[in-house]
Parts: sequence; C-alpha cells; structure tokens
Amino acid sequence: MATAGGATVQWDREKKRWFVEIQVGSEVIKRPFPEKSRQASVETLQGLAVAMAGDEGYELDPAHVIVVH
Repeated sequence: MATAGGATVQWDREKKRWFVEIQVGSEVIKRPFPEKSRQASVETLQGLAVAMAGDEGYELDPAHVIVVH
C-alpha cells in the first residue's frame, strides 16, 4: 500500500459537513465525510481520515492529519 504524505480535515460552512484532503505527492484527493456533527472530536476526525485514505488505497499516519476548526 502506498503512503500518503498527510491530510487536512476542514469544516465546509456552506455544505455544513467535514471534508478531508489527502495529499499524495502532488495529487490531492478531496472527499466529504459521512454525516458528523460540527463538534466531532479531533480523534474521531483523524480516524475517519485514516480510514478514508485506506479506502483510496493509501496508508496514512494519524499524526499527519491536521484538523482545522
């Protein structure tokens, strides 16, 4: 499995949901999270980002996931 360089999780105010941007080299994969409240914990969001990266075929270290509130 290839390794992703990192990920950023951000709240989209217009769509009222979380999105993750997974960075793989110069490519960025942007995906919405399943319904999660605005107050979801950092650990929950990091875990979802790691799982989503895995679904895309990439390994992601939770320490490289940045959550922007």
